[in-house]
Amino acid sequence: MWRVKSLDAILATAEKKSLHRSLGPVQLTLLGIGGIIGTGIFVLTAEAAQKAGPGMMISFIIAGAVCAVAALCYAELASMVPVAGSAYTYSYAVLGEFFAWLVGWALILEYAVAASAVAVGWSGYVVGLIEHLAHIDIPDMLTAGPYAGGLINLPAVLISLLVTWLLVLGTKESATVNGFLVAIKISALAAFVFLAVPVMKMENFHPFAPLATAGVIGAGASIFFAYVGFDAVSTAAEETRNPQVNVPIGLIGSLVICTIFYLLVAGGAIGAYGAQPVFGLNHEVLSPGSIELAARCKEISAAGAMPLVCSKEALAHVLREIGHPAVGNLLGLAAGLALPSVILMMIYGQTRIFFVMSRDGLLPSVLSKVHPKFKTPHIVTMVTGGLVLVAAAFFPVGQLADISNSGTLFAFLMVAVAVMMLRIKDPDRRRPFRTPLVWIIAPLAIVGCLVLFFYLPMKAKLLLPIWAGIGLVFYFAYGFRKSHVGRGVIEVAELDANAPGTAIPPMPGAPAPGSKEERS
Repeated sequence: MWRVKSLDAILATAEKKSLHRSLGPVQLTLLGIGGIIGTGIFVLTAEAAQKAGPGMMISFIIAGAVCAVAALCYAELASMVPVAGSAYTYSYAVLGEFFAWLVGWALILEYAVAASAVAVGWSGYVVGLIEHLAHIDIPDMLTAGPYAGGLINLPAVLISLLVTWLLVLGTKESATVNGFLVAIKISALAAFVFLAVPVMKMENFHPFAPLATAGVIGAGASIFFAYVGFDAVSTAAEETRNPQVNVPIGLIGSLVICTIFYLLVAGGAIGAYGAQPVFGLNHEVLSPGSIELAARCKEISAAGAMPLVCSKEALAHVLREIGHPAVGNLLGLAAGLALPSVILMMIYGQTRIFFVMSRDGLLPSVLSKVHPKFKTPHIVTMVTGGLVLVAAAFFPVGQLADISNSGTLFAFLMVAVAVMMLRIKDPDRRRPFRTPLVWIIAPLAIVGCLVLFFYLPMKAKLLLPIWAGIGLVFYFAYGFRKSHVGRGVIEVAELDANAPGTAIPPMPGAPAPGSKEERS
């Protein structure tokens, strides 16, 4: 259970069963931007405002600061270990198989649930655009889950299916499309800043923190979700040309660019329109994504007002209210076109985590099969798409974001621990990128992750240990016995359609991966 897979074995295994290397530094940076600038600024601006009001400006800075120190830790490990798997792979090499499984299992919350949240956010913009342009009232029963007074979020289901199909076609094609969508998204946000910032009113920033410090940090814990895009860049390392150089560029470059956009757009939305939270009739605090907040927003909307926190298309709503309805509709269209790039990137990252866990024997080997034509892990991509589809159909964006964060923060914490341990255990190994001031940066990352985790809603905090317990049942039922490292398998032969059906056992008495003995 505490067995560790050596870095040399990880790299050798990756070369034996590798994904096609096709991504360069520009594509990696675009993948990161595509993930970071998405629901966090298009949709979660409203969620953050409900918790912090204008104080969400500080919330973005807090979340960005924690991400910055985590990114520096990720960059060192990603440049040393340029293989698919991200925090899971790093934990396997340093902390052991048990912790690696927990991290990999938690990453399902990070990527799959995050993709579901973005799909719900996309649905809000598309539905709003259709209703404003075509003057068609789409029933809530088909555009919202039970928590928002509906039955199923059908648009979110459809976009999840489309993105999954695109990823099955291949990484290169997906990344090319993603680059186009990122350009649309940045152009839309630039237009928003250009129109909203000049009409900012300082009185809209008062009261700055209506729910005090707890609200500001709580909002930071929620919108931290939007920064996970940089992490998924490291999961694409195995498909990157010259990963020792390009992965750190993609990680840090995308994070810096996106943080600047967050602050500009959030400041414009607050100053131009206002972002005070909505309270109950007795001035009680209402949680984002709750049935109570949805009901209160309906009451306020019926009276002719629509606060920012009640809008499912926050930025488009702001532009319409400050006298730019046509541009607001265009921004809604841009979000409808661009948010799928975030869903794409999240599902992309999740499939690569499943791929490498399967390649290590902790999950069934069928999940690591590579399509003979498209060169993608098509089976695990379809499985992941199905999970995303179900969550997007029935849950609100705020709850999905908080659930995703619980897994994200755990994974980031483990990476920071792994960086420090590896500096002690293997100080002489070549590090193309070294985390500066590692004994300050890594502890700051750990403390930052812990603080944000404890400011998540109670349901999200409780879900992580429950989810981990479910994962341990799977681990001891299958992965513990089938683990290649546990059975002494150091080199894993190819298992795709172009390889022999049964590999040669690497040591006496060990069943070969893919053989009948292993599957029994």
